[in-house]
Amino acid sequence: MTYCHENEVVIVLGGEAGQGIQTLETIITRMLKTAGLHVFATKEYMSRVRGGSNSATIRAASGPVRAAVDRVDICVLLDRDAHPWLAKRITPTTLLIGDPATLGEIEGLLALPLAELALQAGDKILANGIAGGFVSGLLSLPPAPLETTLRELFADKGQEVLDQNLHAARLGWERGRTAAKDREPVWHGATNPDLSRRLFLTGTQAIGLGAIAGGCNFIASYPMSPGTGVLQFLAQHAERFGIVVEQAEDEIAAINMGLGSWYAGGRAMVSTSGGGFALMEEGLSLAGVIESPMVIHLAQRPGPGTGLPTRTEQGDLDLALYAGHGEFPRAILAPGTMEEAFRCAEQAFILADASQCPVFILTDQHLLDSGHDLAALPLPATPPEPHIVATEADYQRYAAAENGLSPRGIPGHGHGLVRVDSDEHDESGFITERAEVRIAMMNKRLKKLALLRDLPEFTPCWSGPKQPRRLIVGWGSTRATVEEALARVADPATACLYCAQVYPLPEAFKRHLLEAPRLIVIENNATGQFARLIQRETGRRADVSWLRYDGRPFSVEDVANRLRQEVKP
Repeated sequence: MTYCHENEVVIVLGGEAGQGIQTLETIITRMLKTAGLHVFATKEYMSRVRGGSNSATIRAASGPVRAAVDRVDICVLLDRDAHPWLAKRITPTTLLIGDPATLGEIEGLLALPLAELALQAGDKILANGIAGGFVSGLLSLPPAPLETTLRELFADKGQEVLDQNLHAARLGWERGRTAAKDREPVWHGATNPDLSRRLFLTGTQAIGLGAIAGGCNFIASYPMSPGTGVLQFLAQHAERFGIVVEQAEDEIAAINMGLGSWYAGGRAMVSTSGGGFALMEEGLSLAGVIESPMVIHLAQRPGPGTGLPTRTEQGDLDLALYAGHGEFPRAILAPGTMEEAFRCAEQAFILADASQCPVFILTDQHLLDSGHDLAALPLPATPPEPHIVATEADYQRYAAAENGLSPRGIPGHGHGLVRVDSDEHDESGFITERAEVRIAMMNKRLKKLALLRDLPEFTPCWSGPKQPRRLIVGWGSTRATVEEALARVADPATACLYCAQVYPLPEAFKRHLLEAPRLIVIENNATGQFARLIQRETGRRADVSWLRYDGRPFSVEDVANRLRQEVKP
């Protein structure tokens, strides 16, 4: 990818919970995409319903943007605490915008009397529409993209509410145009009308759509951020796509409901976070012994304990890798873009069904709460074909198979009985303690790991020279950040490697690791969990680990600076 600083603008919105920052973020993001720009948006927020300091960052550019940055070109301050909260990101070139009546005296503040203009428009709650209009005018964009966005957002609120918001936005836009005439342009990019037709998806939406494409027809979960969004998304679309949605009484019930669904012929998932998944471990082990498919969306946040419940971390790779008592195969997928989030969720169902194993989709708060524009998704022409057989009268659920994969039947589909049991069992599903049967069943189950290793849907992605002196390896949400940092630094001796399948590691991925003269592993945790997995699977120790574990994602500038230090003579 190429990177051009002049062709983008970074807008940050700061305020407290309850001020409508999310609504304002939505207005500006959609408006910029409708205007014909590539857009990336992300947010950070405190764990509270009211008060605190929250912010949203929006990048808009003529070229693709998909990663978080520290840079701030325009900062809209909605409350007095926002300025000190964002102080480390604000520079002398940042344009500060806000209402002096709220903020008091701030050096260099471009005054925008939001409260006064909102009352002029008809209601104080219209302040966000005015702020969105002001940003649009300041960027010298025409009013049409903003008005189109507002019509889409408020169409179901009635004509009076829509007209009020359009009026407020126009007031703000006129103020912004006036302000733009009195200063140097804050942005020099060009718009492309074709970009307005692109999708804009958050990670949560992409996971939900991928689950639907994979044939999901049942989800049981207990709410726990940041995984709750997937449950909510599927609930919103349940009627249209025939999905049974159950908010379970706890996570233990949720995963067992999911296993019951697969046993009966459904295609189920659970969505949770680390603390919730800790309660699911016995159910995971049950899936292992009864050889049931299961899809587990594990949305990471900082622990231990409650930790930082609304922030991000990649601290649960070990949890997904080693959870559950006993030994049994599993796959772990960790998407790094919205396209990958869709594909990982879709393929998780297909892979779980085909292998009769649990499959994890490992995300984090940063990926789920961020979004970017993308082309149309590759929707399947037909629903996935289930791997279910009609049973004969002598059906054996755990019949011996060369690849470890026994035919999977379901009750009522054929003439046989489908016996499953959490105790060790023979081929027919009857409990046994015979040593030779135990060995045969363990070997049969473990053979299925080979089916999960080299999947054509998850080939390694390489960026940079073919024979680098150093190789940066990341996983999950660090992907776009590393790729953009690499493009900024443009070091001819550095490449980066990424694969959405983090376990089991594909053989091609392993070869690249073993050939790297110098290996740098980057991850959002304190102990280098992926670096340990790489060493366990390949014997290759990371030469350097770039770690961040303060609840925030890596920024492009942070990674670029680390790389510059690395390549400095």
